[in-house]
Amino acid sequence: MLTLLTAAAPLVQTGLLSAGIVPASIPSPDWSGFDIPLPWGSLRIHAYALCILAGIVVGLWLTSVRWARRGAPEGSVWDIAIWAIPFGIIGGRLYHVFSSPDAYFGPGFDGTGDLSLIPQIQRGGLGIWGAVVLGAFGAWIGCRRAGVKLTAFLDAAAPGLLLAQALGRWGNYFNQELFGGPTTLPWGLQVDADNANFPAGYPADTLFHPTFLYESLWNIAGVLILLALDRRFHFRRGRLFWLYAMYYTLGRVWIEAMRIDDAEQISLFGITTRLNVWTSIFVFLAALAVFIWLGRRKDGNADSVYLPGREPAPVEAAKADGGTPAGAGTQGSGSVVSKTAGEGSKDPGSTPNVTGHPVRDTDPVVSDSESRGNLPDNQNGPGLASAQTEAVPASTGGTPTAAESRNTGKSGGTDTGTAPEADSSR
Repeated sequence: MLTLLTAAAPLVQTGLLSAGIVPASIPSPDWSGFDIPLPWGSLRIHAYALCILAGIVVGLWLTSVRWARRGAPEGSVWDIAIWAIPFGIIGGRLYHVFSSPDAYFGPGFDGTGDLSLIPQIQRGGLGIWGAVVLGAFGAWIGCRRAGVKLTAFLDAAAPGLLLAQALGRWGNYFNQELFGGPTTLPWGLQVDADNANFPAGYPADTLFHPTFLYESLWNIAGVLILLALDRRFHFRRGRLFWLYAMYYTLGRVWIEAMRIDDAEQISLFGITTRLNVWTSIFVFLAALAVFIWLGRRKDGNADSVYLPGREPAPVEAAKADGGTPAGAGTQGSGSVVSKTAGEGSKDPGSTPNVTGHPVRDTDPVVSDSESRGNLPDNQNGPGLASAQTEAVPASTGGTPTAAESRNTGKSGGTDTGTAPEADSSR
């Protein structure tokens, strides 16, 4: 089967090229930036920097959307980013310098390198693992100041971080750097023969593997996978971040192995390969172990993004959610009871208690006055009889006596509704 596919590959490639479905190659970029004139000279804006900036902006946008959905404090993503981004850039640069030290310290650290190149990040060279480690440290500082959990923020930021890397990788295209070995594939990358990164010993028309494109597509697919998995499983406690680390390193191993630029070589277990390959393998194994360990932990407060003791007050949280603070609008709260007590005298259905304050029954169907009127009252017997007497029309126009009212109750005359009360009062 493999032999058939190998034999058919040139035919498929020829057919795709003749149909115009795929290009014959990826051309080298026509420009790598532009200049802004200034009174004392000009400011060079590099395409590499623009790609990094675009990645940061888009990654922060996706992170802010996910962070807000987690119920995080408004604006806290920017308070964290202001620490994480500078630390990440510094860490990425330091990792690159020490993983490719020849240009800065000379071969074998013999001191023949140029140390002034270290801060010149516009030339390219940001190592992702240094950026992640120091960027996470900066994020930790921002999270502590904002009162939120670092693990919760990392879970929210993982897809955005991968999206930022997908866009940032295009900076390698504009710098014509970090490409793979020679290839005859129709998407092979052209590199200018007079470019300093063009490898010696190859013909000028040689095409190279566009490893920047491979990694960019791998990362975009990873963004969709992480979002789908998080929607399905709702990862917490930093597990989505470690899943990101596993996914990225899995792709970085084979992409890094294709590159032919100068890099530090490390020999382990009888295998000599690039430092970044070994780093990716070890990070993958560590991320897998942490992911499994976190999955076995029990944390009843995993959904909260706040640090213990930094949660917002209940009233403030309810207002932030657009709801009503707990206890408001219920008769169990002190403020509402006191308001009812103060206004109870205006309601004819209220009955004074021993302190002089009216007491209301909360039953909307049967009021307090109605229930009391249907029960015998030995203390207020004459008063009750008098009230019942007023309900009976006087036949002579005068005021009925108590005896007349009792006779009326007995005969079941005009006021039939008060007959039971008249009998019980006797």
